[in-house]
Amino acid sequence: MLKGKSILLGITGSVAAYKSIDIIKRLRQEGASVRVIMTEASTRFVTPLSIELAVGEPVYTDMFKLPLSHVSLPAGADLFLVAPATANCIGKYAQGIADDMLSTTLLAFSGQPGRVLMAPAMNWRMYENPIFKKNLDYLASLGVQFIGPERGSLACGEEGIGRMADIEKLLESVIAALTEQDLAGENVLVTAGPTREYIDPVRYITNRSSGKMGYALAQTAGRRGAEVTLVSGPVSIRPPEGVDVILAESSRDMYTAVMDNIPMSSLFIMSAAVADFMAAEPKTSKIEKKDKFSLNLLKTTDILEAVGRLKKRPFTVGFSAETGPRIDRARKKLAAKNIDMIVFNDVSKEGSGFDVDTNEVVIIDREGERKLPVMKKVEVAAAIFDRILELKGG
Repeated sequence: MLKGKSILLGITGSVAAYKSIDIIKRLRQEGASVRVIMTEASTRFVTPLSIELAVGEPVYTDMFKLPLSHVSLPAGADLFLVAPATANCIGKYAQGIADDMLSTTLLAFSGQPGRVLMAPAMNWRMYENPIFKKNLDYLASLGVQFIGPERGSLACGEEGIGRMADIEKLLESVIAALTEQDLAGENVLVTAGPTREYIDPVRYITNRSSGKMGYALAQTAGRRGAEVTLVSGPVSIRPPEGVDVILAESSRDMYTAVMDNIPMSSLFIMSAAVADFMAAEPKTSKIEKKDKFSLNLLKTTDILEAVGRLKKRPFTVGFSAETGPRIDRARKKLAAKNIDMIVFNDVSKEGSGFDVDTNEVVIIDREGERKLPVMKKVEVAAAIFDRILELKGG
């Protein structure tokens, strides 16, 4: 997601500086090139050698060692991340003080709103000090983005707000800051995962959906500036950062959540694999084990069809998971359910469908079809939104 991007990482004198090595590794795994500036205080918590081994090049600590590096470094950077950011560093930046390599380089990077990210880390008393809060508010008014901090156990042994945000949240904020906000203003409703239709208190009907495609859609929409609501069935995936999550266990739960949120949505993507059947008479106690057992089933409510029947509905996208090249079924669903787009995928193909991080789909709409090769689900999600914007813009 960060291929070709250049990121400046500033490390200041906080206990959380030890996490910088993992931050560097994650940024580089996403394809970014990273250069690091350390304050003198930060070198007391983590050695420059350790950082150099992680980043693969020398770190910058002395502004006089390489004259004008405080100007050349920010000139070639796409984003400036300070993690951890101490109260001292934030205060100096707010007051325009430039007395070391990091503070001087920060000032030289000015004029790029939204591209300076800071992850505060300090004792809760310092964070809640009104002078510090004034500095935060002032920098935020200039476009500086603050990630966290979080509430929890602090280095001093106390509990409170001031712990640096976790690395996943930092990474997500960096990616979002470097992503075109072409979905800003959209309210996106996404469903994901399976549903459970209970037979008795311990048994249920479900399917193999992992929720990965729906979660990739929600994450991508959030990165591109949308307000996102994710209605999720039972999955074991961590929700994307910045996304409102509604948990829905059964098809009825999911139907209720969708209908409650449809009026506020400008875009609806039904990627959840809702169970097609439910028990006609679910038992209130565990069914006794028998040699033979018959189960009477009823069809569940077709949520996508119900949305398609609404007089006023958002732009609506469905998914058609099939076993085999039965794309004709997807084409029929597009018309029958009165929706704007449907995404076909053959879940029997290797690298496509359940429990994998890749997918191979065909995007079908009323103007044509677009076949995509096997790619990561986040890339499939990006392609789906690209097509949606084309159709909505046209």
